[in-house]
Amino acid sequence: MSESATRIPVTATPDEFRTLMSGFPTGVAVVTAALPDGSPRGMTCSSVCGVSLEPPVLLVCLRQGSPTLEAVLAGGAFAVNLLHAAARPTAELFASGDPQRFRKVAWEAGAEAGGPHLTGAAHTVADCAVALAQPVGDHVAVYGEVRRVTRRGDPVPLLYGLRQFRTWPAAPQG
Repeated sequence: MSESATRIPVTATPDEFRTLMSGFPTGVAVVTAALPDGSPRGMTCSSVCGVSLEPPVLLVCLRQGSPTLEAVLAGGAFAVNLLHAAARPTAELFASGDPQRFRKVAWEAGAEAGGPHLTGAAHTVADCAVALAQPVGDHVAVYGEVRRVTRRGDPVPLLYGLRQFRTWPAAPQG
């Protein structure tokens, strides 16, 4: 490796980092959880990735100080709602910070749910138990052991990249 390739320059700015990540399209999810009193919390999240198959583990990155992170840590569980292609309004609602968001969408939360399931917006939901939470910068990386996966319908995902929502292209016929 050349000397110039091993040097680490000055830290990138938040705008430079946003530009970098906007060029890496990803699926869109809403992470949900409930406070001990049952009050639902949730936020749009594109920082989701699979970590392990045995046991099945997901990683979500949630903003420090967010009400959703508070509920995830207090309850020790959360749900990852993977949004379908027609769920852009739900993605925008849960990104907006609207305190009435759960009054504006269909959802349910059974006794075994890690958090509310967005029944009208999610094509698949993973219920997770918190395995580890690690602060990193202005976020917390939360590892969740997947306890249950619920398929709800058409798995055509909602995508986000270049600061735009898009959908997966239709499969060619024939």
